[in-house]
Amino acid sequence: MYRERDISLDGGKQKETSLTHWDGETRCLRRKDLIDTLYAALPPGTVKFGCQLESIKLDPHSNKPVIRFIDGSSFVAKVVIGCDGGKSVVADFLNLKPTKMFPLCAVRGLTSYPTGHSFGHQLIRFRKDNILVGRTPIHDNLVFWFCVLPNIRKDQKHWEDPEAIRQSTLELVSDHPNEIREMIENTNMKSLSITHLRYRAPWDLLSGTFSKGTVTVAGDAMHIMGPFLGQGGSAGLEDAVVLARIMAQLGSTSVGSGSKVTTPGVEKAFNQFVKQRRMRVLRLSLQTYLIGMLWSTSSLLKKILYYMLFSLLFHNQNSHTNYDCGFL
Repeated sequence: MYRERDISLDGGKQKETSLTHWDGETRCLRRKDLIDTLYAALPPGTVKFGCQLESIKLDPHSNKPVIRFIDGSSFVAKVVIGCDGGKSVVADFLNLKPTKMFPLCAVRGLTSYPTGHSFGHQLIRFRKDNILVGRTPIHDNLVFWFCVLPNIRKDQKHWEDPEAIRQSTLELVSDHPNEIREMIENTNMKSLSITHLRYRAPWDLLSGTFSKGTVTVAGDAMHIMGPFLGQGGSAGLEDAVVLARIMAQLGSTSVGSGSKVTTPGVEKAFNQFVKQRRMRVLRLSLQTYLIGMLWSTSSLLKKILYYMLFSLLFHNQNSHTNYDCGFL
């Protein structure tokens, strides 16, 4: 059974609230493990590394997308699926509105416990003032943790140094329980990162044009959202399943004993993909947006407004976990 617990440390006292528990399977995975597993399932040569996208334009003669990389190389593509993150070049090509930033950043890390830990199968969050620290086990000897805090204005190079990230985080949690400070003190330095939290506004998801001809976006390029539900990566995997299924159904025509990708078929498949995914990612994004605004605003009036909207729209806060994107 999986549990979520909130512990408030405000006022010098610990006040615990047990939020949810359910019997369904819930797991925290290392991103590297997931990527390595997916990569290992692909035919050799499918993935080419070190190719950072610089621009995408339509060829004036063929009307097909031309991909250019930062090393100066380029080629004409039949199909482009932009999964290039929150600062997506492909999203810019589609004229999507720029992503926005929460006035928050998140520090993330992994901590090993060689002799094991006793944290149990649960997500626990410690809240004090405007600092949120969360912890959930990956397995008996490894724990994922995060710290959400207001944006700190320092030189960018400062945040590229893992030791600087660790020391700054330890200063912020100096009055937290010993187990939290020790977890951050003993973290794997290579796992440390800090991210300024971005999101695509829910109203932009509702009105955005996410495909043009044989070009579309998926994952964070389409619907980057705050990490408050832990659903950003999951939504990207849902995109992949839905898009692959629709491409198999609509994106090609039979040719002899095989099939051939056709431009009309791809355009139809991309339009259907956007139609199927829009409301799902809109709901996820709206939920994370309201949580982020609740956390970041200092206005009591705005907090009340966001809380009322959240309670009205998301009476069951875990309904997003019951979504089924269907079979591949």
